[in-house]
Amino acid sequence: MAQQMDPDELIDRWTLLPDDHALLQGKAPDNRLGFSLLLKFYAHAGRFPRGRSEIPEEAVEYVARQVGVPAGDLGFYEWSGRTIERQRAQIRAELGFRECTVADADKLTAWLAEHVAEAERRPELVRQELLARCRLEHIEPPTTGRVERIVASALRQAEEALCLRIGP
Repeated sequence: MAQQMDPDELIDRWTLLPDDHALLQGKAPDNRLGFSLLLKFYAHAGRFPRGRSEIPEEAVEYVARQVGVPAGDLGFYEWSGRTIERQRAQIRAELGFRECTVADADKLTAWLAEHVAEAERRPELVRQELLARCRLEHIEPPTTGRVERIVASALRQAEEALCLRIGP
């Protein structure tokens, strides 16, 4: 369940700016709220929400007032399918992000192995560095499972490199 937000945080994270409103042009009323919430969540978190439960109720109500639809309309929003995929692509493009490719994953793994995993062996901290690097590179973080595989691979590569330096 999403946590309570204070008013300043609500305004800072969830206020739609003029450019955000421009993106809503041509969107069907039943998609405006969901799109707006995806946009603001991504702008703050650097990823899309995994589902409705990650979005605070206060944010839903606040954004609903801004787009002029009832907050209850979010119940009709499709969290999977072609519409949300198009919306995600539009948001990525607007914010300058791209999906993580195989080449990106390989590059991130090598970077983690060389710059993080040799000194830091705790997977949760390596994961944090991976997510920060994704944001810096404007790459949408991969799925949780793929993140875990990248982290495990980076830790393994760093260990192998250390063993090679130490020698037989």
